Amino acid sequence: MQVKLSIEPWQTVHPFRISGLEITAIDFLVVELSRDGRTGRGEAAGVGYRNDLPPTMIPQIEAILPALERGMDREELNILLPACGARNALDCAMWELEARLAGRPVWSLAGLEPPRPVETVFTIGVDTPETMALRATELSQARRLKLKFSGDGGDAERLRAVRAARPEVWLGVDANRGLTVASCTELVPVLVECGVALLEQPLALGQEAQMALLDLPIPVAADESVQEIVDLERLVGLFDIINIKLDKCGGLTHALAMERAARALGFQVMIGNMLGTSWSHAPAWLVAQRCDHVDLDGPTLLRGDREPALFYSDGKVHCPDQVWGSG
Repeated sequence: MQVKLSIEPWQTVHPFRISGLEITAIDFLVVELSRDGRTGRGEAAGVGYRNDLPPTMIPQIEAILPALERGMDREELNILLPACGARNALDCAMWELEARLAGRPVWSLAGLEPPRPVETVFTIGVDTPETMALRATELSQARRLKLKFSGDGGDAERLRAVRAARPEVWLGVDANRGLTVASCTELVPVLVECGVALLEQPLALGQEAQMALLDLPIPVAADESVQEIVDLERLVGLFDIINIKLDKCGGLTHALAMERAARALGFQVMIGNMLGTSWSHAPAWLVAQRCDHVDLDGPTLLRGDREPALFYSDGKVHCPDQVWGSG
């Protein structure tokens, strides 16, 4: 087994703003595993609010190289490493290497149906109402838009501006922990007025119990409040939807199990992303086949992508077999 670890910097097309954060560039860890002339690839951005970043991922993987070299499988990997970006990149690389050695695509190895294009949201970062409305108009192919909220008092006008620009589109909003019980309550009439279909992560981490204080007439998704399977049970009755991200839960293996566990507890399921190129989105696209909501527009926010790459048309994300995971 040959192992190659590298960190790649990528630029965003425009400054991408969410509550409390502006992103103009992002680093990705790339893991390449090679054996018998075949190579598997995995990519991870990590989870910034958990200080899980590419420079810390390389030592995590180096620490378990002896296990990898002696033939560690994905089950052992999920024991040796916690849910994190390092485990995600390594898990996905292991899936693709296995697929190429077996001559079967990852979806077949995972027991999934042949994948198909799926409708995705396209995300608009926090900006002025005018700029966000213009961006909504530019995203003319999008059937679903997700707006980032900042909690700065200007979210209602941002929402109204986008709704006026795109009266026909499905709309979701993502507060990224930027609201309080009071500010969220104030926004409820505007959410209803503008036909918002989903509210994501309104409150800060640690305030999940306060979700019971909110009288929300629309479905609410947990993102930062849920990382992996063990987080699910405490959110029952507080959230309607679970946002699974491979960087959060630690790879495709755990994501597929997490989708099943969330369903068993009565949640709807969403697949999301921490930005990333097509190499990180292709594994998530397989999970998307089983999800109610899909947020896989990350490559469109970057200044460039892999080749070959995912592509977007008619509001859907398409993933040709050769992008990642083919046998």
